[in-house]
Amino acid sequence: MRRLRDPENGCPWDVQQDFASIAPYTIEEAYEVADAIERRDLPALKDELGDLLLQVVYHSQMASEADAFSIDDVISAITHKMIRRHPHVFGEGESAGWENIKAAERASSSQHGALEGVALALPALKRAEKLQKRAARVGFDWPDANGPRDKVLEELQELDEAASHDHRIEEYGDLLFAMVNLGRHLAVDAESALRHANAKFTRRFQAMETLGGDGFADLSLEEKDRLWMEVKVREKRDAI
Repeated sequence: MRRLRDPENGCPWDVQQDFASIAPYTIEEAYEVADAIERRDLPALKDELGDLLLQVVYHSQMASEADAFSIDDVISAITHKMIRRHPHVFGEGESAGWENIKAAERASSSQHGALEGVALALPALKRAEKLQKRAARVGFDWPDANGPRDKVLEELQELDEAASHDHRIEEYGDLLFAMVNLGRHLAVDAESALRHANAKFTRRFQAMETLGGDGFADLSLEEKDRLWMEVKVREKRDAI
């Protein structure tokens, strides 16, 4: 990476990049790692982890050029963090719990608010879940799943009653936030659940297209619904 970033003999594209321009690639590579895991494709996971590692090296090299930190500093920092957060493994102390240790670390830093430090760049569903978990740590939470479920129904009614498009956007967002909260109380990760739903829809839709043949697009909605139900029945039969 140092050679690629060399101003005189490096790659012109790599030399022009900065943290902001590389960040989208970093996010993309992380998703491709998650995709390989989702597909249980270990050879692909090996490749994708290499691509993700390259992103860490890339950012570290740019930081090194700015005399901020090096790849060695990155590795040292995460090593010390893991040791600090596992005193029952690496030391003689007892574990205070991962989340409690993290909260203590935030309290000793400049992050004093319960919601501070939750990355804005996270996928919206994942960020909603993290915000809710942070609020729950300071006692702002429902005691069980009944409260979130009622809130989902309340937000759905408010969406139905929205009088303008802007209002519908607001209420739809509230409904999504409430759904994430319900999932959290049911021990369901919203981001993962939606990925599974996306994969299921893709699988079933492509099976519909196969059954419908070249004329699939011209079929009526009723005919497409019939194919959809046929695919569902086949899946359930094959799963038995």
